[in-house]
Amino acid sequence: MQRIFLRPGFWALLFAALAVSACGGGTADRSQDEVQGDKRLRVVSTVSPITNIVENIGGLRIQLQGVVPEGVNSHTFEPTPSMAKLMAQADLIIFNGLFLEEPTLALAEANKRSDAVILSLGEQAVSKEEWQFDFTFPESAGNPNPHLWPDPNLGLRYAELVHDRLAAMDPDNAEYYGENLDRFRAKVTQMDEAIRIAVATVPVENRKLLTYHDSWAYFAKQYGFEVIGAVQPSNFSQPSVREVARLIDQVRSLGLPAVFGSEVFPSDVLEAIASESNARFVDDLADDDLPGKPGDAEHSYLGLMQQNLTVMIPALGGDASAVAGLDVSNLPGGAVYPQ
Repeated sequence: MQRIFLRPGFWALLFAALAVSACGGGTADRSQDEVQGDKRLRVVSTVSPITNIVENIGGLRIQLQGVVPEGVNSHTFEPTPSMAKLMAQADLIIFNGLFLEEPTLALAEANKRSDAVILSLGEQAVSKEEWQFDFTFPESAGNPNPHLWPDPNLGLRYAELVHDRLAAMDPDNAEYYGENLDRFRAKVTQMDEAIRIAVATVPVENRKLLTYHDSWAYFAKQYGFEVIGAVQPSNFSQPSVREVARLIDQVRSLGLPAVFGSEVFPSDVLEAIASESNARFVDDLADDDLPGKPGDAEHSYLGLMQQNLTVMIPALGGDASAVAGLDVSNLPGGAVYPQ
């Protein structure tokens, strides 16, 4: 994946943001908030699964604002200059990291207060030895696959890192954050167990994934799947004719029953691959677009996992009922999810 924050248009955006920061608006707004009695930590996060994990730990004791709209390509998303004010006001800014949100990270670093904290989750959740490289994220480019959260065990690790940081910054509410983490951990444990039950019903020869975007590397490693390819190349262009032909031959030879597209990345190419290889084309997977709308019970990180598994498992010949019956609702919170 290319380091996209070097695009010329972004520097104009960055200079505009710096002008906002230089005005000192974040400090003034924070002081006004404190006068009005709301001394909760101000937290900014990026993609919606991470925002939701943070919400389930911070609950009602933090002010939480996501910045990457749901349903957009988080790899190519460029923040607007107005987001500089959010960064200047924040006490804590939380990123996935692993080169996923480079433009937003640059904006945060340029505008944050000197006492604000940037927490990058991916680098702390896995070591470099555990990085996954694949078709969309080749090792030759140096940037690993950043999609850790489709493995709920790594989603839980994110929650633990968020808890530790919130408790350190806001020790008066440390017990509250700890109780929320315990509840979240229990739900993730149930999800993990249900996924293993569901995967066991998929014929071994069908436990292979061809997707449009490489989002499932860590999930596959955890649950015994093999990612045989992804249609989207590392430069986010269309695949070559030779690459498409190779994928068609691979799906045919393996006799895969389904290939998987994405709600965020529509792909006529992948649909054609499915048609040519007599596989079912399933385009309902989502990388970071939570189900339903903010406020809905299923609009959650665990709801996203449930939705994806109830689509994927049956398409590969298995039974997803163990996952379908889980409680995926949020703990009480008040995050803002840009739509």
